Amino acid sequence: MAVFRAPYIDYHALAPEIVLTGVIIAILVVDLFIEREDQKVLVTNLAGVGVLASLIPIFSLAVDGSDRAMFGGAYVVDNFALLLKAAFLVTGYVVLLMSTRYIEEGDYYEGEFAFLVLSSLLGMVVMSSARDLITIFVALELLSLPAYMLAGWRKRDLRSNEAALKYYLLGVLSSAVMLYGMSLIFGITGTTVLPEIAGKLNGVESAPVISIGIFFIIVGFAFKVSAVPFHFWAPDTYEGSPTPVAAFLSVASKTGGFVALFQLIFIAFPAQSDVWGPIFWVLAALSMTVGNLIALRQTNIVRMLAYSSIAQGGYIMVPFAIAGANSRALDTAKTASIVYLLIYAAMNLGAFAVVIAVARKTRSGEIASFGGLMSYAPGLTVAMTFFLFSLAGIPPLGGWFAKFYVFLAVLRAGTPSAIVLGVITAVNSVIALFYYAGVAREMWMSPAPDGDVSPIRVPAPLVAALGITGAAVLAIGVYPQVFARLGDLASLAR
Repeated sequence: MAVFRAPYIDYHALAPEIVLTGVIIAILVVDLFIEREDQKVLVTNLAGVGVLASLIPIFSLAVDGSDRAMFGGAYVVDNFALLLKAAFLVTGYVVLLMSTRYIEEGDYYEGEFAFLVLSSLLGMVVMSSARDLITIFVALELLSLPAYMLAGWRKRDLRSNEAALKYYLLGVLSSAVMLYGMSLIFGITGTTVLPEIAGKLNGVESAPVISIGIFFIIVGFAFKVSAVPFHFWAPDTYEGSPTPVAAFLSVASKTGGFVALFQLIFIAFPAQSDVWGPIFWVLAALSMTVGNLIALRQTNIVRMLAYSSIAQGGYIMVPFAIAGANSRALDTAKTASIVYLLIYAAMNLGAFAVVIAVARKTRSGEIASFGGLMSYAPGLTVAMTFFLFSLAGIPPLGGWFAKFYVFLAVLRAGTPSAIVLGVITAVNSVIALFYYAGVAREMWMSPAPDGDVSPIRVPAPLVAALGITGAAVLAIGVYPQVFARLGDLASLAR
């Protein structure tokens, strides 16, 4: 008779997830006992403290320095996982800061909002350590299901209802496609653990079933990261959602999808670059070009940032497209993708924070409403200019370093297809500068549309969110060496 053995569980390694789960339960219970809506901000404050508390075991694990694996290698806590978990938690904390007054003043249900944000955040934290197809799928659904409800948080707004419905229907479709691809890979290899899949496929020619499985998995995640031509849900969802939710979807949700792709491509399918390389090449070129060209025509700042997010996703996919060229390109591509994801989170969250602050006065999302911002909110104007030019890749802001690493990966690949993709990336970077600079011109040179130059009162939590993101963008641009070192360490994921 087989002897049953309980699985090995490292509670220190699981401490961030355990703390976050405890905070989620505490929020749910506390919200039940707070009856007055004007006191619901206590729930959001508790959520923020809980997220910060979840960072403590991450630091202790980083100081320890050893890699930890559980459940037969299906769940791994290494430098890659710790860095991404910390990034997700900081992102979640910034989103909570951005949403504190927004949700309260917008007559939304504040307790449930914090509960859903942290539930989605838990899925992202789990995704960082997932090294198994089933765990990746469960983590993806855990981060996606609360996001569907957050997108429709304006319950009496038809546009918000439409946003949630589009996001939900296309999200379910993409999950089904992705799951079918995973089932094909499992059928061929007989395992769901990523390193074991790589071992079974190593030296095996890319049979049609393997190629189809990888294709469906990438297509499923292409929906999640809003890559062209699977991007149709993103602009309407971002515009119809509450602005903090749009920021959360554009950064945390997108990053979660790319983290899963990173693990699948570089851990499970490293030898199948002839399959996934061309797919990412097409997705990257289309996402950059379509996203930037349509962003040029936008008059609403949130829709512009939505198409900008699509284009930024294209830049992030460039390292994936050229990683299979040689070993040097592979190493640089891993670092480039991680570095770009982290820098993108800071600059995009910062831009959305300024949008929230300005909308407190203008009650509009139109780019024209930013006219004359310099005359009555110089601090917000300078901050928004920094974030926009960082997204465009202008030195010495953080975005230039992200694009530098992308071009470095392209040069180290050196193949004709990589060079062509590098040229497309460079051209799109120039195109993007036009619409980013257009918003800056409106703020600095145009008069206020209604002549009202009374100052904007920015709540302290929103000021803190702007301070965190602004400091990150400036620090990374001025002193990028430390950040590059973090990317190098995280690229050693196993």
